[in-house]
Parts: sequence; structure tokens; C-alpha cells
Amino acid sequence: MENNKALRVFAEEVRLETLRELAHLGFGHVGGAMSIVEVLAVLYGGELRHDPARPRMEERDKLVISKGHAGPALYAALALRGFFPKETLLTLNQGGTTLPSHCDRNKTPGVDMTCGSLGQGLSAACGIALGDRSLGRDSYTYVILGDGECNEGQVWEAAAFAPHNKLDRLIAFVDLNKQQLDGACDDVLYMGDMTDKWAAFGWHTQKVDGHSVDAVLDAVRRAKETHGKPSMIILDTVKGHGCELAENTFPCHHIAFTAEAIAPSLARAEQMLADARKALGEGR
Repeated sequence: MENNKALRVFAEEVRLETLRELAHLGFGHVGGAMSIVEVLAVLYGGELRHDPARPRMEERDKLVISKGHAGPALYAALALRGFFPKETLLTLNQGGTTLPSHCDRNKTPGVDMTCGSLGQGLSAACGIALGDRSLGRDSYTYVILGDGECNEGQVWEAAAFAPHNKLDRLIAFVDLNKQQLDGACDDVLYMGDMTDKWAAFGWHTQKVDGHSVDAVLDAVRRAKETHGKPSMIILDTVKGHGCELAENTFPCHHIAFTAEAIAPSLARAEQMLADARKALGEGR
């Protein structure tokens, strides 16, 4: 995309389409989907090499959504990029759909890894990155973890494995939205300072505003300049960001709602998109 204002427009398009698919269903993982909108916009706005006409091309970059319940946001980004028709979004989590509640690489064009059992995605991403390197590919592997997911021991086995193997084309994100299924992350299991923790494991580590496409884009580009070690970008986010219904619900990991309850959030998302387009010059 030409500039960061265009990325902001794309982010708001992803947010609105995600809300529309969830609103059509009447329930779902709204909170965790909304909090990764900006990072998806940055990746699919230009940083992640992909081709909707060839979703399995060998030289593509790969994305593992380890917090697989955030699949609806990924589906919105993929639909907007042309991997499948936008109308398919309204089949989310229904019988016969190609868009299950959690990401499934065998069902959805553009999905690189089946995820949903939390804690496993980083291990898979390490394997993908190591495999691509062994085949001489220059592909990047990206992975998005939840902060609650980082309670899982397997995450930290992979956290040790990646620096040991100098997987410098592995770029990971932790969606630090401070909530998980059972409540506040710090109440369930306090993990300390996430930035310091990943740095202690040998990762090049940054912490940025996860709702600023400018900050996320800059962090990804700095990560690509890092050699000899993997990169971790901690995304400081608000669970449910941009959906006032989710923002005002605690916890909002998975919620059910009526059409009337979600309507103000949809209207707000439409206005956010209109404002972004106006700033870009499309609203004239």
C-alpha cells in the first residue's frame, strides 16, 4: 500500500468486515479478533508476501494465528485481499462452511496452519521457519500469540528453540490485551514483564502500541533488519478494540449478543472507516 493512511483504511475495513461476520452469527470471539486488526492490516497491507491466486505458492511468507479463535479477523483480511469472496464471511462457523470458528489450513484458502489448541502455534512456526531455511527460501514466518496463551509451557520450549537455531526470519507477536477466557491475565497467572521475559530467552524484542499501524509497521521493519536471532513484537492492545460492546464487557473472550446490542458497534466501525477514508482523501 502507498502509505500508512492507506493501511489505516485497510485496518478499519478488516475491523468492519470482522464485526459484520460475527454480528451475522450472533456470538463469537469478538474481543481477541478485534485486538489483532492492526497487525493483520500491516501484514496483509504489504509486509507479508502473498498471492491470492496462488495461496500455496512455495515462496510465500507464512502466518500462524496461534490464538486460533481470532480466525474471524484473519478471514476478513483474506477476503478483502481476494482469497475468497467477501460473501463467504457470512457463513462463519455454520454447517458446511470453509470458515470454522478456529483457523483450519485444510478448509480456508490462505490459512497456513491449523490452530486453536493454545500453546502450539509457536512450535509450528519454528518448524516452518526452519524448514524454509533448509530449502533455501527467503520466506518470513510470522506468528501471533495471545498473552493468556503464554501461560502454556510449550510456548517457552519454542521460545528457547528459536534463538538456539538463529531463526532470524521468524517474527512473532504477542497480543497483550490483558484478558483470557477466565478473566484478567495477571489474576489467572502473572507472567511479569513480557518484554523482559522474551529478551531473556534471546529474542530481539520490541513493545509497541498494537493499535497504531505506524508503530506496528516500523516494528516489523526493524525486525527484518535484525540478524542472527528471532524477533518478538509485544503488541500493547485493548481486547475488543473498536467494538464498544466488547470493550464494555468483561471478560469479552467469547460473547453472545443480539442484533440490537451490536448495532452501535457496527455504526461506530462504519464511522471509523469513513474517517480513515476521509483522511486518505477517499471520502470526498
